[in-house]
Amino acid sequence: MITTNSQSIIFPNLISQIEATQQTSHKSDLLQPIRQWLDEIKFHNRQLAKLIAKLIPAQCPFERDIVFFGRKIAHIPPMCKLNPLYEQFVGLRFRALCYLVDECGEDIQSYC
Repeated sequence: MITTNSQSIIFPNLISQIEATQQTSHKSDLLQPIRQWLDEIKFHNRQLAKLIAKLIPAQCPFERDIVFFGRKIAHIPPMCKLNPLYEQFVGLRFRALCYLVDECGEDIQSYC
């Protein structure tokens, strides 16, 4: 904070960083370095982009009921709900597909 003519000036970037830090929960603090690392991955290799586009599914895998002799014994929720890094993986796949289209001029219809 800087004081000029008895008025306080507060830097908005500093405040937004402090608020963002305070709003995160303990659970997300543990995964934050991994989230940041995944979000910062840039593609410069066609083969890596193809591999990522193939490995990460286009849609959230569907939920299933496990039935044994006509009785439901278990329920498996959609896998995206179980993965705390789902948003980062979807973003990574999207960036890989964008690289293949924009930089390599490839048709990505086979990945969708």
